Amino acid sequence: MSKIIFKAGEATIFSEGKDVTAAMPEILIGAVDGPVGTSFANMMAQSKGHTAMFAVRDINQLVRPATMMVPKVTLKDSINIELFGGVVQAATADAILDCVIEGIIPKDQVNDLCIISLVWIDPGCAALAKEGKLDKADMYKNNYDATKLAIKRALNDEPTIDELIANRHKIKHCMWEESWGDI
Repeated sequence: MSKIIFKAGEATIFSEGKDVTAAMPEILIGAVDGPVGTSFANMMAQSKGHTAMFAVRDINQLVRPATMMVPKVTLKDSINIELFGGVVQAATADAILDCVIEGIIPKDQVNDLCIISLVWIDPGCAALAKEGKLDKADMYKNNYDATKLAIKRALNDEPTIDELIANRHKIKHCMWEESWGDI
């Protein structure tokens, strides 16, 4: 049985000038017999536009810990669905396996843990992909790096509450507008 019951982490990684390839995974990792495992099992039902799928490295290569990927936005076209089930899925699965190889995820717990990963696919990807201008290598790298970072943050309880408190008035959400006043 795993000592990891419920850990959450997130990360955002993007390449300057390539906003559509940004990665913003939100990760839950925990014991299969705990609340994350229950949520994981409940995600086996499909929801239109938010199809959940396992992270696999390739055919017959389900990653461990078993990971369920769910898109944060509605996937409305085959191009974004292919990116989700291709580039993003490969990056997610590779990052998880490398987290095990590097000791970020304890190898002796991989069958006792499961992961839920909410992933971002920018709706603008479809238009660029149709034009042959989508940088899939960049999309893979961003999703790989962000997934590893989100898992590392989850398992290390980062950011700490002390860091959040220290930064309360130093850091504002990137969408915050100064015209809204000071809070």
